[in-house]
Amino acid sequence: MAASLGLGNDHAAESGSWSVMVAVAVVRVVVVEDSFLVRSCLVRLLDADARIRVVGAAAGYLDAVRLIDEQEPDVVVTDVRMPPSHSDEGIRLAGELRGRRPGVGVVVLSQYADAGYAAELVRAGSRGRGYLLKDRVADEDQLVGAVLEVAAGRSVFDPLIVDELLAARSRSSAGLAGLTRREQQVLAAVASGASNRVIAERLVLSTRSVEKHINAIFAKLHLTGDSEVDQRVKATLLYLAEAGR
Repeated sequence: MAASLGLGNDHAAESGSWSVMVAVAVVRVVVVEDSFLVRSCLVRLLDADARIRVVGAAAGYLDAVRLIDEQEPDVVVTDVRMPPSHSDEGIRLAGELRGRRPGVGVVVLSQYADAGYAAELVRAGSRGRGYLLKDRVADEDQLVGAVLEVAAGRSVFDPLIVDELLAARSRSSAGLAGLTRREQQVLAAVASGASNRVIAERLVLSTRSVEKHINAIFAKLHLTGDSEVDQRVKATLLYLAEAGR
């Protein structure tokens, strides 16, 4: 079962985009998938749920951008690889939407548990983002559930993807169990995409105290050899993995 969280995103919260989206009675979805058969199945499965309405489907990145601008959906369900390069268009689309349309949720579907793609997806925050293996699509409840969770501003990540990133789940469990209550609060804020300044304001701490807590978290999670950005991304996925159990 995929891990689901209700985590915040500071930019989206300030703009009010998520509150507007949650108020929508029916979730409007755009499907992006280059395989006609898979695309048709996704549209059929989603449209069968009364809480969801598919407002368009695209086969490639450029068509997807145009369609999203035209239809202004609440959620985009997209494959990772599609035309024109069949590399990481789905992840790039999610990143572009984070900046241009922060209120739009994205559920990425992948054939493989690729930790690199998952890390890129949450680099700017995990709120309103989901990553599922295509095997889960056969389970209508999981697909629909992921769309609804993401539409509400929460996060859904396939456990296998998190396991791939962490390499050893037992190590992640021991590391998180060793965090103090305050460190767990700071980690939850990091997972939301909050900056150190915002975390300090949210937890009524000094910026220097937040930095010390974050450094302690990275050390306990054995993330000290990576860049700060990679440390925050991996710490976020560790938190998602633990919260989803």
